[in-house]
Amino acid sequence: MLQGHSICDSKPNMKTIAALLTVLSIAACRGDETVAAYGGADQNWHLLEIDGAPFNARATVTFPEPGKIAGQAPCNTYSGAMTAPYPWFETGPLAATRMACDDLAAENRFFEALGEMTQSEVSGGAMILRNENDREMVFEARD
Repeated sequence: MLQGHSICDSKPNMKTIAALLTVLSIAACRGDETVAAYGGADQNWHLLEIDGAPFNARATVTFPEPGKIAGQAPCNTYSGAMTAPYPWFETGPLAATRMACDDLAAENRFFEALGEMTQSEVSGGAMILRNENDREMVFEARD
């Protein structure tokens, strides 16, 4: 504070405004830094196994737009936010439909494992999600 004035009392100069606009425009152009931008987008990822065991129900993951994850669990569709930069993997809260089916136990395993994943790797037609506790989900890209 100078002579009884706060910084809020002063008028911003053109250099300050230009610098602020530059910072904001760079942030807006940054784009998607999630697994989608590193080979995960434009694919329909089908779950093959969890922790080395075959996953016999149908479960998919897609990245429909920057910062989003969606798919089909064994019984329900789901979607949510995903903002961790590659190779990190973290979903926000997932919203899912609430339909019952014979594969609810498999669905619970899928959502539990997906929520625990912290790293991602995409290589060709394979995507592997894993965490520091040696849990792993293996997906294959399919049409």
